Amino acid sequence: MSDFPVLPPGFEFGAATSAYQIEGATKEDGRGPSIWDTFVQRADAVSDGSSGETACDHYHRHREDVALLADLGVSTYRFSVAWPRIQPTGSGAANPRGLDFYARLVDDLLEAGIKPVATLYHWDLPQRLEDAGGWRSRDTAERFAEYTALVAAEFGDRVPRWITLNEPWCSAFLGYANGEHAPGARGGTSALAAAHHLLVGHGLAMGALRAAGVQEAGISLNLDHVRPATPAPVDTAAALRAETQRNLMWTDPLLAGCYAPGEADTFAELIERQDFRREGDLGLISAPMDFLGVNYYTPSIVRAAPLREPDPALRTAMDIRYEGVAHPDARLTAMGWAVVPDALRELLVSLRDRYGALLPPIHITENGSAEHDTPAADGSVHDADRIAYLESHLRAASEAVAAGVDLRGYTAWSLMDNFEWAFGHSRRFGLVHVDFPTGTRTPKASYHWYKAAIAASSTR
Repeated sequence: MSDFPVLPPGFEFGAATSAYQIEGATKEDGRGPSIWDTFVQRADAVSDGSSGETACDHYHRHREDVALLADLGVSTYRFSVAWPRIQPTGSGAANPRGLDFYARLVDDLLEAGIKPVATLYHWDLPQRLEDAGGWRSRDTAERFAEYTALVAAEFGDRVPRWITLNEPWCSAFLGYANGEHAPGARGGTSALAAAHHLLVGHGLAMGALRAAGVQEAGISLNLDHVRPATPAPVDTAAALRAETQRNLMWTDPLLAGCYAPGEADTFAELIERQDFRREGDLGLISAPMDFLGVNYYTPSIVRAAPLREPDPALRTAMDIRYEGVAHPDARLTAMGWAVVPDALRELLVSLRDRYGALLPPIHITENGSAEHDTPAADGSVHDADRIAYLESHLRAASEAVAAGVDLRGYTAWSLMDNFEWAFGHSRRFGLVHVDFPTGTRTPKASYHWYKAAIAASSTR
């Protein structure tokens, strides 16, 4: 037992999923279409041509999945609510059959002694709202608050922890800047408007959650540990631009109530046309949170690069004069991501140092690795690389706690193999192997390792 990372008493261990990635049943019980249902119909949008139409069929097999969670021994389960399952068009009354599904899931989790952690938005915007402008429009933020109020009124007394948005950087920049994710748009100022409206939506949702009397509410950000390739001033400036886009344009408004000071250099002419910002928005966005969720997978090394598009009217918000550099001597996951666990400790410590008393307690709300999992002849999956990844990052979390970071929990991504967005079924992050033709679940070696690590922590 001493071989497992040491974490303090009461530290929470969990596992996570998201609705579109596992639920399936995209046309059942009144669910409306989302931007991902539309996006996956594009040629070449998803590398293997798959979609979330069936995914892991969690909608019909959720009790089997709750049993896996109970056997794993987690204290929390982070799932997301599909907005188009609750409001098929993104507005109006709640769909009772959608509410019924999540009521069954929450009841089963509570019966199993697992704390439900609900994410309100994990990228599945109702298509009708996208047709009206999506997150580029402030109206979507207001609709999000109404949806939040509906869900919180139904489950606020049974779900103790709520996450407004998952990884708004991905929604804004992969969705509206470079088109890699749904809705597949490419834009400059419009992507920055989407980023701002996501933050406004978070602030409005926090108000709705407070009005419903929920116990805990916060947000999950995919923060990056960024360092320059060289000490040269041009590279350190490029690293600051990367950190501004990936981290500071989110954490500064949320935690310090100000816009990131490096925005003018980062986005140049794009940020000058910011009529989407209104007086009072910062106060709304910086409403106090009970926790900050941090999603971490890999760090970045960057160097200066020229603009790819000199015309601001044609430039995307991803074109900010830097490029990534390969991390030396690091193992790469199946995603091509460098495994550098110490960067997690450094990231958490840097948050504490930058924000001090403004920083609420932290939960790691996603961490894990995609590996080249190949079942053995007997169906078992011996994923030693994933075990090494989890162990090293839990150890880094332990070191952050020892350094004085108020870290309260760790959530592994993901409970099971799923529809991994633009990679479809070709990337596997799960502790549980899913055979997609049949849906058969098989716990991997990493599942058993994580189960043992959780059990060891509980006996200390």
